[in-house]
Parts: sequence; structure tokens; C-alpha cells
Amino acid sequence: MNPVFFSIFLGLTLLFQNQEDYIPVGQIITPLGEILIQLDERTPNHRESFIQLAEAGYWDSLTFNRVLPDFVAQGGCPDTPEGFNDPEYLLEPEFHPELTHVYGAVGAGRDDNEGKLSARCQFYIVQNKEGLHRLDNNYTVFGKVIKGMDIVDQIVNVDRDDRDEPLTPITLDINIVYLTKKDLEKIST
Repeated sequence: MNPVFFSIFLGLTLLFQNQEDYIPVGQIITPLGEILIQLDERTPNHRESFIQLAEAGYWDSLTFNRVLPDFVAQGGCPDTPEGFNDPEYLLEPEFHPELTHVYGAVGAGRDDNEGKLSARCQFYIVQNKEGLHRLDNNYTVFGKVIKGMDIVDQIVNVDRDDRDEPLTPITLDINIVYLTKKDLEKIST
């Protein structure tokens, strides 16, 4: 093989190998700080949906629209019927026995539908330190906060109206950052 072509081939091989070593992590930037979410591979449809919407900038004009101390910080609701009725915005539940509503769990919101279909546009972060296990097997947990629970704790304690919406909007800038396993381990410990 020609040495130049071999060098290019080797470089491309290393590039593609290295890409597989990177793990997509949800990044939520708020006026109060950054939250990082490890997306769980055991819920592939919810994980992929979150990545797709984040990379499309879907949530970047939205807010945490419902915050309750000792319960959840919920965001991403565009307040449109499509979020709950349009099949493009719904996902089949992906319940997993090891993914429960512990402190820091990230779940998919939904309306009261028989099939427990998730509204892919809506997510929440469990802020109750004891967890919210009454929600297990009713709402899909698809991730966990690995950095920034102190920010979530601040978010749920802001002044809010009688609908539990923050009086001062807490804007979302949601991205996907790609980290190595080593970087992820440093953050998670």
C-alpha cells in the first residue's frame, strides 16, 4: 500500500475509533448555572429523542415551567397540544427496573394517557432527596444528573406563581456535549 494512502487510512481509522469513545451527555445551561445529565442506554428511544431535540435547539426558547420543592423541576413544555397529541411528539414508555425516581433522576413528562406515552418535549428532574418512587413504572426515567444538583435545588426554590411557574423565567439552553469515559468518571465521582 502506498505510504501516503496508508497514513490517511490510519488517520481516518483512529478518528472514527475515537468518535466511538465519546459519550453524549445532556448539558442544560440556565441563568443559575450548568446541569449535566448522563443519558441512559437502557432507554434508547428516549435517549435518542433527547439528543435529537437538543441538537436541533428545540428547547432553547423554552424554560423550566414548573418547579416544586421536594418534587421536581420540569421544563421543555411548549404549551401546545402537539406535545401531547401529535404522534411525532410521543414515545412508548421504556420502563427499566434499575431506573427509578431517585434524587437527580431525569424523566419524561406525559399527560394522563392510558398507554403512559411520554411527551418527548417535556422532561423533569427529581429534586426530592428521598426520591419519588410512586412514579416508578408510570413515567420513563432516561437519565441522571451527574453535575449540577445544587443548581436544581436552587431552581425549585425560586419564587413562583400559583401554577408553580417561576416568576422570573429560568431559561434553557440545552446541548449535547461529548465526553470520554475518563472525563465522565471524573465528573461522576
